[in-house]
Amino acid sequence: MSTLFVQLTDLHIREPGRLAYGRLDTAPYLREAVQTIGQLRQQPHAVVLTGDLTDFGRPAEYAHLRELLAPLTMPYYLLPGNHDDVTHMRAAFPEHGYLGEAGFVQYKIELGPICLITLDTTVAQASHGALCATRLAWLKKALDDAADRPVVIAMHHPPFKTLIGHMDKIGLLEGAPELERLVARYSNIERVICGHLHRAIDVRFGSTIASTSPAPAHQVALDLDPEAASQWTLEPGGFKVHAWDHERGLVTHQMPCGTYAGPYPFHEGGKLID
Repeated sequence: MSTLFVQLTDLHIREPGRLAYGRLDTAPYLREAVQTIGQLRQQPHAVVLTGDLTDFGRPAEYAHLRELLAPLTMPYYLLPGNHDDVTHMRAAFPEHGYLGEAGFVQYKIELGPICLITLDTTVAQASHGALCATRLAWLKKALDDAADRPVVIAMHHPPFKTLIGHMDKIGLLEGAPELERLVARYSNIERVICGHLHRAIDVRFGSTIASTSPAPAHQVALDLDPEAASQWTLEPGGFKVHAWDHERGLVTHQMPCGTYAGPYPFHEGGKLID
């Protein structure tokens, strides 16, 4: 089977019994997402979590997150978002050595033929993101080292304008043009995958495609107004499934969370069912 990995993002887990935004228990939605991943016909080799794992970055939230992710049977890799606290995240997942002990959470993981390179876009005590010269220099070195392999770059804040005004105001406010110029120099970058937006968005970026993924629970309301109100909805949650094809490269599918009727056959005995 070709290499598959799931992108799961923007979980916003609270302590047991606490509600996000005072009204939403995000834990059952993550539990359903994990169950859906476990029921995929082709099991992924890994799950990549692109930030906002918790709502306030508190130790009790990470303890709850650990419990909810425990049923996963494949390795999972964590990346912080603006709602996370890196110190508490590292303390809660001490066996995840790739997180390091200090500094930015940036690392490389081999997923079959794919080199996954992660970027830390967080800014302490802020909602927006940034890529400083130090982080971009690290990325350039990582890309040079992986020049002979297909690459996926994972990050929390998307490096492009989404047209949802209130989210663009807390997007990647530093380093996006520099990142795009750098990405344009490497033809082996298959995707730039991001979180933060709680929606599926795809944009041409440099030499590749940059995208965001839905969240398991709440989605950002689709309002393409520069002054769009900051609102969320309970549209169906989901995640992305990225599959490697040796002829076409990375093929990406969007999967809703939950159990649905079917599948049913289109044909019976080679004939279309009437």
